[in-house]
Amino acid sequence: MGSDFCWMIGGPQGSGLNVSAEILAKALSRSGYYVFGQIEYHSNIKGKHSAYKLRISGEHVSSHLDAVHLLSSLDEETLIGDLYHEFPAHRGHVHEIAPGGALLYDVEQKKFIELIGRKDIFLWEMPYAELLDRALTEAGKPGQARAYRIMTNTLALGASVGALGFDFDPVAEAIRDSFGAKAGKVADLNVNAARYAYDYAKERFAGQLKFALPAAPPKREQILVKGSQAVGMAKIKAGCGLQTYYPISPATDESVYLEGYQSDHNLVVLQTEDEVSAIDAAVMGAHGGVRASTSTSGPGFALMPEGLGFAAITEAPGPVLVLYQRGGPSTGLPTRQEQGDLLFALNAGQGDIPRIVMASGDIEECFYDTFDAFNYADRYQIPVIVLVDKHMASCYQTLPPFKTSHLKVDRGLVKPANTNGDYQRYAFTKEGVSPRSVPGQTGGIFWSTSDEHDPRGHITEGIGNRLAMMEKRMGKVALAAREIPDGKKYIYLGPAAPQKIPVLAVCWGSTKGAVHDALHHADPHHAKYAMLHIRLMSPFPSEAAKNILSRAERVVCFDGNYSGQLARLIRTETGISVHHSVVKYDGRPFSEDEIMVALEAAKPGVGERLVISQGRVVEPGHGNLEFDQMLELREANPKMLAPMVPLPPGYNR
Repeated sequence: MGSDFCWMIGGPQGSGLNVSAEILAKALSRSGYYVFGQIEYHSNIKGKHSAYKLRISGEHVSSHLDAVHLLSSLDEETLIGDLYHEFPAHRGHVHEIAPGGALLYDVEQKKFIELIGRKDIFLWEMPYAELLDRALTEAGKPGQARAYRIMTNTLALGASVGALGFDFDPVAEAIRDSFGAKAGKVADLNVNAARYAYDYAKERFAGQLKFALPAAPPKREQILVKGSQAVGMAKIKAGCGLQTYYPISPATDESVYLEGYQSDHNLVVLQTEDEVSAIDAAVMGAHGGVRASTSTSGPGFALMPEGLGFAAITEAPGPVLVLYQRGGPSTGLPTRQEQGDLLFALNAGQGDIPRIVMASGDIEECFYDTFDAFNYADRYQIPVIVLVDKHMASCYQTLPPFKTSHLKVDRGLVKPANTNGDYQRYAFTKEGVSPRSVPGQTGGIFWSTSDEHDPRGHITEGIGNRLAMMEKRMGKVALAAREIPDGKKYIYLGPAAPQKIPVLAVCWGSTKGAVHDALHHADPHHAKYAMLHIRLMSPFPSEAAKNILSRAERVVCFDGNYSGQLARLIRTETGISVHHSVVKYDGRPFSEDEIMVALEAAKPGVGERLVISQGRVVEPGHGNLEFDQMLELREANPKMLAPMVPLPPGYNR
C-alpha cells in the first residue's frame, strides 16, 4: 500500500471528469500498471459534484485508498465543498490530500485557495483558459476558449500527467481512442490541449511531489473492465437470448452494454414499461426455450417478487436476475453504495419459494458467477439471483483476461419427450428435477400454471400432491447445495484446520476487495488475520462456515449496511454470533484503510457493533456532530459563491 499512488479528479457532473480518469487508467494499464478506479457521483443528471479516484499500483489491487496524493480540481466545489448551501453536504476533497501531496487548480479558482487552510501540500496553479486558447488558435479557432471550456477536463488530465512525469504518448493514444469514429480534428484538438497543459506542468512541477508513481511492472496481457461490463460479457458467453430491463441506476449500464452487442450474438435486449413486465417477460422467455435474464436495483426488485414466485412454481429454467444493490431501499441514495438487499433477496416472494442467491465479491466473480447462474437456472429449474453492488458495477479495474476455455454451457435435463402423449412436465423424480421440454419438441406439450398442479400440470388442491410438490421444488435447493463446488460457495484465506485463527475477517460482495487488500498488505502470511468471503448465500454453506468460524478466537464481520445483514444471516445459518459487526452505511464503499482501522479497533471490551465512516470508527451521534461542524464551517467562511445550479427560492441560500 505504501508504494501505491492515488490520483483524484473532482468537478461537476457533465464536465467529463470520468472520461479523463478512464483515459488515464487506460494509458497506465497499457504501460503495465495495475489500476483501480472508483467514481462517486450525485443522483441528479448534471451539475452536482462528482469525484473519480484512481489507485495506481505495481501489484494487483481491488480497492481504493482514503489518502489522495494528487488532486486535480475542475471547480470550486472540489476545493471547499458546497458551503454556500444552507445545509452543506460536503467540504470538498482538499482535506483528503496527504501531507506532501499536491493540488492542481485553475487560476480562476485562486480566490478560494485561502479558504482551504492547507500549508503542508503543494498548490499548483494552472492557466487553463490561456492554454486552451493556444490550442484553439493552432486549430484555427482563436478566442473561443470560453465556448470550449468543457475541454478543461482534458487540460487537467494533461497537467496531471505532466506533473507526475509520466510519458505523454500513451495518454495521447488513449485520448484518440476515446473519440473512436470521431477521431480526427476533434481528437487532435484535445491531444494538443492536453499537450500544452502537460508541458506547462512538467516544466514547473515535475519532481517536486513527495509521492511518485510506483515502478511500472512488466507489461502483460490484461483488460480494463467495469463490473457491469463483466456481467454483460458473461451473459453473452453463456448464450443469453433475452435480456429484459426497465431503466434504473446502476443496472441500466449493463443493459446498455448488451444493446451494443445484441445483433452480433443472437440476443434480444427488451426495455419494458416497468419492472413487473421485465421479470414476467424474462420468465416467459425462459419457458420459451432461450436463456433469459433481467437486471435491476432494489426499488425495481421490490416489484418483482410475484414474478419470482411465478418462475419458481412453474419451474422455469430461470430467469437469471442480476440485482445491483445501492442506497435505498427505495431512492434514498440511488447512486451511492450500499449492500442493503441481502436479506431482501433471500426472502422476497409470496410463500416459500426455492431460489439460488449468489453474491459476487469482485469483477472476476461477476463474470464467472453470472455464467454459472445460467447453468444453475437450467440445471435446477429455479430462479437465480446474482447480487452485485454499485461499487462493483461502476469501478474500473485491470484484470487478466477472463479464462473461458473451461466454461461449458449446461442446459440441464432436456430430454426428448415420448411421443405417446404421456409426457409429464412436473414428474416426480429422485432428485426433484423433472425433464423439461422446449418449444417445438415433438410430444413435449405441457400445461403450466401458477396454481398448485399435478405432474402433468393440471390444477389440483389435493393434500398429498401439495406435500409432494412442495418437497420436490424446495428439495432442488438442497440438491444445489450438494452439487455446487465449495470454491464457488466461499473463499477462505488463512491457517488450515485444526489451527486456531486469531482474527477472522468475514465479508461479502465488493467488501471482499478492501478486506483482501488490507490483509494482503498487513499480514500476507495470515499469522494474525484470516479472511472468509461468503460467495453463495442460498444455499448457504452452513457447515463449512461453522467449522471455520468455530476456529476463530475473534470474528469481525463487515457489512455495507446499517443492520449487519451478513452477521444476522451467519447467526441464523450457523448459530454463531460474530464478536464484532462492522457496518458502513454512509453511501460510500469500504476502503482498504478502513478495514485496518476496524480490525485494530475490534478488541475485547469494545462493543459488538462498530460503525465506520470517513476512515474512522464513529460513535453514536456522529452524524449530528458532523452536521453541526459543517454549519460552523460555513459560517466561518462567508465569502461563498452563488450555487452553480440555481435552486428554488427558499430551498437554499
